[in-house]
Amino acid sequence: MAAYVVRRLLSMLVVMCLVAVVVFIVARVVPGDPAAVMLGTSATPEDVAALRARLGLDQPLLTQFGLFALQIVTGDLGESIFLNKPVLAAIAERSELTLLLATMAVMVSVAVGVPVGVISAVRRGTAVDQAVIAGAMLAASLPSFWIGLTLIRWFAVNLGWFPVSGYGEPGAGLLERMHHLVLPALALGIPNSAIITRFTRSSMLDVLTEDYVRTARAKGLPAHKVILKHGLRNAMIPILTVVGLTLAVLIGGAIVTETVFGLPGAGNLIVSAVLRRDYPVIQGALLIISGLYVLINLVIDLLYAVVDPRIRY
Repeated sequence: MAAYVVRRLLSMLVVMCLVAVVVFIVARVVPGDPAAVMLGTSATPEDVAALRARLGLDQPLLTQFGLFALQIVTGDLGESIFLNKPVLAAIAERSELTLLLATMAVMVSVAVGVPVGVISAVRRGTAVDQAVIAGAMLAASLPSFWIGLTLIRWFAVNLGWFPVSGYGEPGAGLLERMHHLVLPALALGIPNSAIITRFTRSSMLDVLTEDYVRTARAKGLPAHKVILKHGLRNAMIPILTVVGLTLAVLIGGAIVTETVFGLPGAGNLIVSAVLRRDYPVIQGALLIISGLYVLINLVIDLLYAVVDPRIRY
């Protein structure tokens, strides 16, 4: 196990080096001069040139990349051009909301997707199965922003059960924060629950035809024990994989939902950074999201051995 973890960590290092190169190039391919954006339309070319020199944007690209790589090695992602604060501090201020939102959305997806997928597999070919398949296709095709706006209209405006937008007062507790995130989590979790439903159904259909499941039924075990202990447990590998990938995608893909609900999360910060051509924030956010994605994949791989003791690395 230890040797496997070391190999994976080394491969993660290689992947992050490639990600750093891609992030640096993509940030500078985006049209627009951050110095000109900061100074506005009334700035003179001399003022823009002076600001570019102060920010180091007048250096050759190789020099800029060398400085960027040195910052990454030393754990310093630079300073935001517009916020005038370290990039790590700016992202850390917004990360709590995004991580909590992604976690709640995954919980919604799993709470809906796994039971519905199991029921669909157990009742294969029936009207229930067909209804689940149709519902999953419908949920997957609905954009999260439309779901969010619909939820706001009915549960926030008409019924008044939840706030329309925001993240609570500055000193709000965790329960109040979570109350503000219920509707955004539903808007994100419902479309992704369709993916988990389809994977759960497919994995369960494969397992329920195995000999050990038929043997368990022949021994007279209760149906719920056959389904949960012998069926679902052995079908958890692909389900666990899709749940982990869903969490990684939600962490980096909550931008639209945060915009719809007016949430000051990391997604909102990235959008503002792109519009303002704030290179350090763009680069730092993309690196952190990529690192989380790779780390989640590693954790999922290690959990395989916990779910299925037959797996050895």
